[in-house]
Amino acid sequence: MVGVDGFRSPLGPAACVNDQKKLKFIQDITTRTDQVQEKLLAEILEMNAQTEYLNRFDLGGSTERAMFKARIPMVTYEDIQPDIQRIANGDRSSILSSHPISEFLTSSGTSAGERKLMPTIKEELDRRQILYSLLMPVMNLYVPGLDKGKGLYFLFVKSETKTPGGLPARPVLTSYYKSSHFTSRPYDPYQVYTSPNEAVLCSDSFQSMYVQMLCGLYQRREVLRVGAVFASGLLRAIHFLQLHWEELVRDIATASLSEKITDPSVRNSVAGLMCGGPDEELAQFVAMECGVEKWEGIVKRIWPNTKYLDVIVTGAMAQYIPTLEYLSGGLPMACTMYASSECYFGLNLKPMCNPSEVSYTIMPNMAYFEFLPHHNTTTQTDLIGTDLVDLADVQLGKEYELVITTYSGLCRYRVGDILRVTGFHNSAPQFHFVRRKNVLLSIESDKTDESELQRGIDSASELLRTQLGVTVVEYTSYADTKTIPGHYVIYLELLEEKIDERKSSRTVMAEILEKCCLEIEEKLNSVYRQSRVENGSIGGLEIRIVRSGSFEELMDYAISRGASINQYKVPRCVSFTPIVELLDSRLVSSHFSQHLPTWNPAGASADGS
Repeated sequence: MVGVDGFRSPLGPAACVNDQKKLKFIQDITTRTDQVQEKLLAEILEMNAQTEYLNRFDLGGSTERAMFKARIPMVTYEDIQPDIQRIANGDRSSILSSHPISEFLTSSGTSAGERKLMPTIKEELDRRQILYSLLMPVMNLYVPGLDKGKGLYFLFVKSETKTPGGLPARPVLTSYYKSSHFTSRPYDPYQVYTSPNEAVLCSDSFQSMYVQMLCGLYQRREVLRVGAVFASGLLRAIHFLQLHWEELVRDIATASLSEKITDPSVRNSVAGLMCGGPDEELAQFVAMECGVEKWEGIVKRIWPNTKYLDVIVTGAMAQYIPTLEYLSGGLPMACTMYASSECYFGLNLKPMCNPSEVSYTIMPNMAYFEFLPHHNTTTQTDLIGTDLVDLADVQLGKEYELVITTYSGLCRYRVGDILRVTGFHNSAPQFHFVRRKNVLLSIESDKTDESELQRGIDSASELLRTQLGVTVVEYTSYADTKTIPGHYVIYLELLEEKIDERKSSRTVMAEILEKCCLEIEEKLNSVYRQSRVENGSIGGLEIRIVRSGSFEELMDYAISRGASINQYKVPRCVSFTPIVELLDSRLVSSHFSQHLPTWNPAGASADGS
């Protein structure tokens, strides 16, 4: 198809003139990747030339890439945390950015157990909107007719707070949903949602989910795509339907909204759907579909015109693919976008590919990107940047850690994502997300590393020692996503001869182990605890006691598969199905956390720590 200025998109025929412009834009910037990157870096350095941070390294106002590489060090969050703390406390001088920091975006990564605070400026909203605007033009190349219906997306805001200096601190998607880019977005037939803004913006997760599901049921024949940000979020929505379908059916049958929905704006947002009176036919249909024991294909049965699921199923989310395939009846899953609190990175130009083949094309206009070869063993103090590779110079098949420089003031910042180069679109590389560096356990947006888990185990071990005189011999962990919501599992092997086998002692021991579950949770980071407390997107931690000798059997199994007996270490996290099955076959008892861990939304990340 030839469109604007005679341009023919190599990606395919555009669905409309607007799409044609967007596809031309993608072709333009990916054809000139290095030139776009060099110009963007110069703009960032010129804009922030007088900032305190850049002046520390004697850049002298230079906008040259070579000078930047020679003078500016690569950093982690902990390196710049003192500067972020000053901004959070109210210092309005040009510390990191010459433009005022408008808010902090709370990262799902943590530092000292608390969310990281990522500074951002108002102009970044416009930059993020550019990437959002490219998603549907690409999707329309693969799925025709998306302007003929609606999207059922389960979108939620999370709690936010203010720093001591008065700046908002909130998740990046909460920031976007509350911005005019979302709330006052112009009409676009390709981006019509079933959920009213009022439901999305409701901070009560139950009321928000209930009304979004209700609206999705009322408009079920108009739904062409079903989605959430993460695969775990979509599964949570389906589980919500399992738990509350009878109440939803009652509302539909009586045309009256549940009294549990107390937010006036949310109640008013569904008035138009209910104004036609009771819908017995729809109520009977939902009751019939949800009342059966097997929920295989429930998404396709309730929303029969659904063409695909729009969810992230890469990285830690890949563990949910089998469950989604079962519940959706095998609908394709589209991973459209790669982004984080620090920066938006790129998009998937083949969104309907198999989830295992997803690669994201980095858009060179979003930030200045560099890559640290993953095999690099350079010490932190030597990381000046000479080992970093530019976006246009990465090599096919190699793995890198992503490093970014942003308009908001992050300079040569290590994001912590490990990426593998899978190909190129024009001169822009395409990356497969391999994993998050140093993350041991993850259910959704939580990222628990080994040191955090070890602190929890140490605390639980001390409780067992002092309360029961029991010693922990060995442990490992597992992210169990077969339950909804998913939850952490800790396998413990105890020194059995110290356990009194009398029945009364076993009862006491069970109580102590339940306390140990909570003790471990209390030592995990604030992202985990918020997910447990605020919206229940992570279930209670479970301790599984395995019989004596189980970890020796685990070592024997590893050696039988080629591991060296001299170098073998007990893995602190397991995911390989035969290993999980081996441990579960040695199960003695199972214990769950009976209470929620401590989490205070008013204090979360407010001090920048």
